[in-house]
Amino acid sequence: MNAPQPSFHVGPDSDEARQLLDAIDRWLTREVAPHVMQLEHEDTWPAQMVEQRKAFGVLRAAISPQYGGLGLSAQLYARIVSRISEVWMSLTGIFNSHLMMALLVEKYGSLSLKENYLPRFASGELRGGLALTEPNAGTDLQAIKLRAQRQGTVYRLNGTKTWISNGIQGSCFAVLTKTADTEPRHKGMSMFLCEKGPGFTAGRKLEKLGYKGIDSAELLFQDYRVSAENLIGEEGRGFQQAVGGLELGRINVAARGVGIAKAALDEALKYSQQRETFGKPICEHQAIQLKLGEMATRAEAARLLVRQAAEIYDRGERCDLEAGMAKYFATEAAFENAHEAVRIHGGYGYSKEFMVERLYRDAPLLCIGEGTNEMQRIIIAKQLIKRSKG
Repeated sequence: MNAPQPSFHVGPDSDEARQLLDAIDRWLTREVAPHVMQLEHEDTWPAQMVEQRKAFGVLRAAISPQYGGLGLSAQLYARIVSRISEVWMSLTGIFNSHLMMALLVEKYGSLSLKENYLPRFASGELRGGLALTEPNAGTDLQAIKLRAQRQGTVYRLNGTKTWISNGIQGSCFAVLTKTADTEPRHKGMSMFLCEKGPGFTAGRKLEKLGYKGIDSAELLFQDYRVSAENLIGEEGRGFQQAVGGLELGRINVAARGVGIAKAALDEALKYSQQRETFGKPICEHQAIQLKLGEMATRAEAARLLVRQAAEIYDRGERCDLEAGMAKYFATEAAFENAHEAVRIHGGYGYSKEFMVERLYRDAPLLCIGEGTNEMQRIIIAKQLIKRSKG
């Protein structure tokens, strides 16, 4: 049985929420927006911005107050993700992966594991993420090969993870492993909390089309020894833990889609009012108006789907259907809006001097990450069929 959702302590419409969002908006305007272009083009880890975010508590947003966190609702968390993504999506990946790791520990970890690690996650003393994907196991997580073999009071890990966010800069990861050869395969999978050390290192940094600044890397395990006390929950429950945690992960990715979709709309609208052809601003041409109308509708519909999924998550109810819908629609909205923004900008949309060029490179990742959109449609259909049967 799944552990109950941790209750949130800061609601989405509270005074504290408004103050936090205002502070983040000011930070984005003063400290982030002026530097994004250079950091993104150089693919530079935004160390100063990561440190600045500690003041807002973003690294501890979803962690319960008893462990030093803020205990934000998923609704408020999604709004924060959307606003940051409007300016630079990469920043959201740095703290989302970290919070996914913390969520697994808080929901399924032993009391000693929570007390030892969650305060350090909340303070930023330890930063890291979630290590699920392998070279031949992405959407099909049950195909993982990284093995954890028990030897007395420790487990020995051997294998490789890939495309892991914060892989180089992070120091601690929740790692999905194979602990037994059994059928069905998911019963032989377990999750461990692993700190870097002898036998556990980061491999090469993986170059990407977009999503610059945040490091995506390989993680290498060679006879790495981790205490049995760092097993998250029960042995053989790792797959269920990973899938359960993806609900919030999909809400996060959907919220990023909302941010990208809105940013693309805003940039396209602004440019269309400045650029003139045939004696008038291009926003007065019907062809451009059709595009803007579609873009605005997609962005707003995506926002509402994310809000719905987050509300259900906050109630502690199962929301894989709603999270799947939000993730699928919002990320496709981001992709389509970024594409249309480039077309509205014409030749300038192909220039690295304009923001829409970055949005166009960032958006495709959202359609792939946290489960491909092809898989989301299957999940949606299966849940519809299941729910229709009562």
